[in-house]
Amino acid sequence: MATTHPTADPIAAPDPAAATPAFSPLYQQIKELILQSLQAGEWKPGEAIPSEMELAARFRVSQGTVRKAIDELAAENLVLRRQGKGTFVATHSEQHVRYRFLKLVPDSGNEGRAQRSILECRRLRASAEVARALQLRTGDPVVQVRRVLSFSGTPTILEDLWLPGHAFKGLTADQLVAHQGPTYALFELEFGVRMVRAEEKIRAVAADDQQAALLGVPAGAPLLSVERLSYTYNDVPMELRRGLYRTDTHHYRNDLS
Repeated sequence: MATTHPTADPIAAPDPAAATPAFSPLYQQIKELILQSLQAGEWKPGEAIPSEMELAARFRVSQGTVRKAIDELAAENLVLRRQGKGTFVATHSEQHVRYRFLKLVPDSGNEGRAQRSILECRRLRASAEVARALQLRTGDPVVQVRRVLSFSGTPTILEDLWLPGHAFKGLTADQLVAHQGPTYALFELEFGVRMVRAEEKIRAVAADDQQAALLGVPAGAPLLSVERLSYTYNDVPMELRRGLYRTDTHHYRNDLS
């Protein structure tokens, strides 16, 4: 009987990482389920979510597991705990988060709310650059908004915003002018889109002639350019914003922790 010998070629050892099954702690799984409900609009911004006891019964887990999931959601500013009242879906209408995404502050004193001047609000086809940022196809419809924000009557920020056309169908300049609160609160109220986080790129630039005229500064004046990409739940990009900031009476402030 012939004897079969093993081949001379070595057998590759299994990759330990590839052999490890995917696993996430139970509270992380519950967090994802709550996020799915938030994204689906089961609970609107500003509304209370079910109690920890109710969620524990719904997901058939312990109340402590639900509490840990909600703790993480609260740390990420997605929900807000109110002592003795419950847990609520965070909203940009809340005073303490109202200007969480606006980091330009006056050098001295409190100047109050920004005055907004809408220069343009139109639907157009996304350029390749805008489409890439918003995870759209080139040529898909987007809404572009150009506006100037003034503080104490002084033009301070020139902004261009691009929004996915399918999510912001019907947005008009009149809506933007009429709404007195933060723009992100308008997006929540009228379009069901909540911005939950943002990434920014900052650089120094010189004002061109048009920018200088709109901001009331000499051509070539130094400006702070801030490009922001804002996301809703599950890291879906919903706004590309490019702002030019005057810093002669303001500074950009960020709290690091």
